[in-house]
Amino acid sequence: MADLLKFVQDEFVTRKDFPVFGAGDTITVFYEIKEGEKTRTQFFKGVVIQRRGSGNTETFTIRKMSGSVGVERIFPVNLPALQKIEINKKGHVRRARIFYFRELTGKKAKIRDKRR
Repeated sequence: MADLLKFVQDEFVTRKDFPVFGAGDTITVFYEIKEGEKTRTQFFKGVVIQRRGSGNTETFTIRKMSGSVGVERIFPVNLPALQKIEINKKGHVRRARIFYFRELTGKKAKIRDKRR
């Protein structure tokens, strides 16, 4: 059964090639929004909090500050409305899921850049 499911996913689900990113990276996600009959592109720029799942069920969570309010959004990797992902900064964090980042403000909320 699992082989059949994997075969169907590989065969019929189109995979988009996105850059490799992880927790701590600052990225911009461009996605399509339908309003009535019109479609427009909107972007969401923030820090990646986590990547979760694998294969077709993989998702990633992005957090940004809108004024003094934190906004988080979860995107499935295989969302058809996703157009592109740009990596703005590579961040160096020691965890795969940086939920502690929610409580930090000011200078403590700064993530170090990854050395090349």
